[in-house]
Amino acid sequence: MILPKERDQRLITLRRGGTLSDDDHRLLALWAAACASHVLEYFEQAQPNDQRPRHALAQLHAWVRGELSMSEARAAGGHANAAARGLSGAARFAGFAAAQAALVAHVAAHNLGAAAYAIKAVRAAAAKGTEDETGRQECAWQHAQLPATLRAFVLEDQRARNPICWGVFDVND
Repeated sequence: MILPKERDQRLITLRRGGTLSDDDHRLLALWAAACASHVLEYFEQAQPNDQRPRHALAQLHAWVRGELSMSEARAAGGHANAAARGLSGAARFAGFAAAQAALVAHVAAHNLGAAAYAIKAVRAAAAKGTEDETGRQECAWQHAQLPATLRAFVLEDQRARNPICWGVFDVND
């Protein structure tokens, strides 16, 4: 479970009664896509002929550019989830990261799902005994990719949702 029971109004778009601007929604989507893209190789190494997660990220980018509807990006996220479901370890988590990123078009709060699954992917791929440090390094890389205008908010959201995101976020920045 990566979505909170009570939704943060800052992660709901203005047209749905929240306070999230379209520009910030797109920035969150791009950040989520960067997090998922960073680990996509784990999925592709395990399933080189399955393009569903890569396609989901491409669909999200098309949505950001205004070339695709939200429901088309959301559907691509569902297909990426299906691609990952039968796998295990880093490949599974990388596929789920791509799915979560694509779902940001529908629900902005999925941005942390993409980030959390990406961290889980690198931890699963890490050498025994290095999982925690590898996860911290991935989290730091993700933080470095955050748009300056969203940094404080995303870090606050990570602190709040860290318990439901498997405690993967190093939020001491």
